[in-house]
Amino acid sequence: MQQIKALGFAIKRVLADSLYGESEAVIRCLETLQLPYIVAIRSNHGVLMAKGQRVRYNFWHAYDQPLSEHPTARRHLREIIFGHRRKVRYYQITKGSTSAPDQAASWFIMTNLEGGILLSVATQYSLRTWIEYGFRQVKQALGWHDYRLTDDNSIERWWELVFSAYLLVSLHAEQCKQYQPHLTATEAVPPQVLPFTHHPDWALGITWKSALNNLRLLLQPYWYWGMLAVWLQVFPTPGLKRGLHQLMDWMDTFRILPVPQQLLA
Repeated sequence: MQQIKALGFAIKRVLADSLYGESEAVIRCLETLQLPYIVAIRSNHGVLMAKGQRVRYNFWHAYDQPLSEHPTARRHLREIIFGHRRKVRYYQITKGSTSAPDQAASWFIMTNLEGGILLSVATQYSLRTWIEYGFRQVKQALGWHDYRLTDDNSIERWWELVFSAYLLVSLHAEQCKQYQPHLTATEAVPPQVLPFTHHPDWALGITWKSALNNLRLLLQPYWYWGMLAVWLQVFPTPGLKRGLHQLMDWMDTFRILPVPQQLLA
């Protein structure tokens, strides 16, 4: 974080899970750099209080949490005050019952944000989910941590390739959402709309994973041509070469087309 700030990046806020929220070194660094943060903490997080002070749980406040491709979900939030309200504030969020909150359906957060943040702190913290979601795709689907290299420059080069691929997939996924916002995997698309959907493995969804699946299908002819080109020099097969080039030409015609309004009616 010190290096990132030294590079000149403007950090609006820092969001982190309890691994960092419970790290004294991380919190001390954030305070030293005067960075606003919202971090998760454990339910048994300890706070020093003067003798005679007590922990106060304020009233629950309901709010609606936006969800991607789903209706909003009703959540509840309350502030927890250790003795007296301090610069660092503490909150509990639950998606279960407020009369007896289940620990499995609740989480606790700590923040140094100032002002009236009761109705916004939970929504701000929820942005961490999307950061985590993006990194999960990078690590699991694209192999960000699967490098087989030992020197820093090679590892960084591998990471750049992976993030470039992530950007490519993300841009395609965003285009799918923009042009086909109502298309679902159960709807049939006529061939004049998108002939590529005739492939049995083509995904009709508008998610990041469906975009990754379809891009891999589109790139297959190029991969196979790269593997077979040398063999075709040893065993010339004009028909195979011509067919692969024709197939690659078809892949070049791929465009994300808007779905006709009559199909959405």
